[in-house]
Amino acid sequence: MMKKLLGKTPDELKEIALAAGLPAFAGKQIAQWLYGKKVRSIGEMTNLSKTGRERLAQEWEVGVTAPAGCQQSADGTRKYLFPVVCTLQKGGAPVEEAGAVEAVMIPEEDRRTLCISSQAGCRMGCHFCATGRQGFHGNLSAADILSQLIAVDESDALTNVVFMGMGEPLDNYESVRRVIEILTAPWGFGWSPKRITLSTIGVLPNLRRMLDETRCHLAVSLHNPFPEEREALMPAQKAWDIRDVVALLRQYDFSGQRRVSFEYTMFAGVNDDKRHADALIRLLRGLECRVNLIRFHRIPDFPYGTSSDGVMAVFRDRLCAAGLPCTIRASRGEDIDAACGMLAGKHKQP
Repeated sequence: MMKKLLGKTPDELKEIALAAGLPAFAGKQIAQWLYGKKVRSIGEMTNLSKTGRERLAQEWEVGVTAPAGCQQSADGTRKYLFPVVCTLQKGGAPVEEAGAVEAVMIPEEDRRTLCISSQAGCRMGCHFCATGRQGFHGNLSAADILSQLIAVDESDALTNVVFMGMGEPLDNYESVRRVIEILTAPWGFGWSPKRITLSTIGVLPNLRRMLDETRCHLAVSLHNPFPEEREALMPAQKAWDIRDVVALLRQYDFSGQRRVSFEYTMFAGVNDDKRHADALIRLLRGLECRVNLIRFHRIPDFPYGTSSDGVMAVFRDRLCAAGLPCTIRASRGEDIDAACGMLAGKHKQP
């Protein structure tokens, strides 16, 4: 199998260039082709010698994978399906398996946000999430994650990226950290960290590493302020208590450009009453943050219903009145299974 150049740093590309008989400075040239010009093939790297390109192509490829399909929602949201090959440990030996992940492009006035996946499936097992219910199929490499950003039709128009697709980003932190480095480095995409948001259920201690090593925004999947009730929805609560997650966040400053938000999916009669609102206020009081209320999007074989618009509005207003900023997030792409919690690595048949 060919090795992928995507995801490599200039220093790593320098060594690859030297091994192919190219000069050391070709490492920086290759980085510019990969991340500045977003080429799809080594043959397009025209300031490298023809012989050098041929030698490079004997072992390496760029690593951009074209989507296997694309669906468009009535609201303009587009969902891309990408084939991937993941490595899993089975019986103590690595086994490669073919799979698929999805990325969702959300258009909004002058913004184009891409919601990208970091894993095929997920091992967190949240009961209300289609991704979590399918199990874990493997981590994505930095190349596979970056490929989603480069291969979508809107690549050059993207304004923001969110790690909110399939998988738990902090469960694949090394690949995700490398992607964030490439997105923000001057030799990479050159983006401001303010254009990037990472969503997590709160995997400690990788959450601390992410806060120390990056400046991108953070979104924490909370969904219930009572630990026992949260564990019934999210088994990972047992390993990483939401109270410990909030305690860690209190050690960091979110009064400047970096923001933290809490995602709260609303289930009718489950977590949408005054008791839950007041507990949420107590949990987050004094922390510079925002709460985003999310309409639950039904998935097969899960019994909960969706809170009504009126109930969500009352919940929002109670939080706001207590000084906790809260908004109701508009649902996007539900008709193509592209909304929050609906990604499953497959497309509806037309």
